[in-house]
Amino acid sequence: MAHPTATTRPAHAHGIGSVKPEGWAYNRAPMIIYWELTNACGLACRHCRATAMPDPMPGELSTAQAIGLLDDILGFAGPGESLPHVVMTGGDPLRRGDLPQLVAAATERGIGVSLAPAVTPLLTRERIYWMKEAGIQAISLSLDGSTAAFHDGVRMVPGTFDATLEALDIAAEAEVPVQVNTLVTAQTAADLPATYELLSQHTLMQWSLFFLISIGRGTQLSELTPGDAEKWLLWAAKTNREAPFRVKTTEAMHFRRLMAQPLLRSGKTKEEVEAHPMSRAFGIRDGNGIVFVSNLGEVTPSGFLPVSVGNVKDRSLVELYRDEPLMRSLRDPDQFKGRCGVCEFHDWCGGSRARAYAWTGDPLESDPLCPYVPKPVK
Repeated sequence: MAHPTATTRPAHAHGIGSVKPEGWAYNRAPMIIYWELTNACGLACRHCRATAMPDPMPGELSTAQAIGLLDDILGFAGPGESLPHVVMTGGDPLRRGDLPQLVAAATERGIGVSLAPAVTPLLTRERIYWMKEAGIQAISLSLDGSTAAFHDGVRMVPGTFDATLEALDIAAEAEVPVQVNTLVTAQTAADLPATYELLSQHTLMQWSLFFLISIGRGTQLSELTPGDAEKWLLWAAKTNREAPFRVKTTEAMHFRRLMAQPLLRSGKTKEEVEAHPMSRAFGIRDGNGIVFVSNLGEVTPSGFLPVSVGNVKDRSLVELYRDEPLMRSLRDPDQFKGRCGVCEFHDWCGGSRARAYAWTGDPLESDPLCPYVPKPVK
């Protein structure tokens, strides 16, 4: 039975790569809950946030505890209010034997679900068609380069590049919307134009450029310099205007500044920019519209900001998201420090709180990837 007070939304508006529905208040509820169903995965990616391993960790949420979490999520929505969307991720969520049961339980409660499977032999044609039948609203696939040498060199399993392109085409055939995620590092950025050309030959709804955060195995790779990041973000903005799919970024929130600045220079007011379709994702960041639940039930502002505010085994996710001091601070850009604290774009951007934490140990500090010298907020 669907939750009677919730408003469900169509896949393209409310899934992986969501945009903010009108009237959504991030202090009430996250727009997206990233739920790491398991730490188990058949890949050994060089940048893995979760440092995933072949076998599940002891203490993962049981089926009963997982269904209890879905019941808890219903508490985010009052009468006429929308529920958060759940992205089931990992490790590899296909390694959870109860995945069909969890997807069905979420759907019965009116909770939209997307899936972030690893491309391993578990991701079969039959599984992708099951995703369509089960009501999965979107999936994400990772493609970290235009050639097998690039991609398989990151994923550390030969053959993953070809299998990813095959899965992308099967998903299109099954009419399952796909977001493709591409890692951006100092070692891989130059391959972005070639990767774009490759993806332009396939069907996807969105391409997300993930700017490396040096946590987990990600410390094995190098982040871009601020100047190089700005260059590639400008390239992404231009590409977004021409691409047959939407281009967005992950953990490079100042992409929003680069999207807004031309509109402001053209004479548009702040209100007109905020009404522009491209602004619908403005403001969302770690802890502000996003929350992460680990396979063990630990709750953090995002998967890339590993500071626990509590555990769903002990406390309500609704309470942890709404009331914990760290979560409240992350939703108040006036508490940000350094350049992010005084930047005139901090409501729209806010910087990567995860990168600030990774570099300084303080999630309220400035995002070190952004080179912008702000005009103080009035």
